[in-house]
Amino acid sequence: MTETKLEPGDAAPGFTLLDAEGRDVDLDDFRGKRVILYFYPAAMTPGCTTQACDFRDSLAGLTAAGFVVLGVSKDSPAKLAKFVERDALTFPLLSDVDLAVHKAYGAYGEKTMYGRTTVGVLRSTFVIDADGKIEKAQYNVKATGHVARLRRELDLP
Repeated sequence: MTETKLEPGDAAPGFTLLDAEGRDVDLDDFRGKRVILYFYPAAMTPGCTTQACDFRDSLAGLTAAGFVVLGVSKDSPAKLAKFVERDALTFPLLSDVDLAVHKAYGAYGEKTMYGRTTVGVLRSTFVIDADGKIEKAQYNVKATGHVARLRRELDLP
């Protein structure tokens, strides 16, 4: 299975997804702002919780630097709502149950875990510029330390 990988300069694939409250969120709503769009395998799992809480804890600095953070998983809006409530998450989590947006970003495909090749969500992060172009595309990122590394790469305090 070969999946499309996005590169800096590519147009960010557009989407409209439901958030944890069942409202439509459209990527075009954020034109003029830089967006950090991250894909994670499953709400309320240890690695995904670590990553989401790191984004939550860094949100003030990211927002001050002009970024919007959006998390995407294959979870239902109801499960996302539980995740938001349990971990006091303060940025939108979006539901992509049919994996269409994951696939458009190349965030779903073959991966190796514990020596076995499987197909699933590839933990990935994209920085989208104010004009809707991919600024950074990071595939197979580690949950722990990822936000700190991203902040360094973006020259943020």
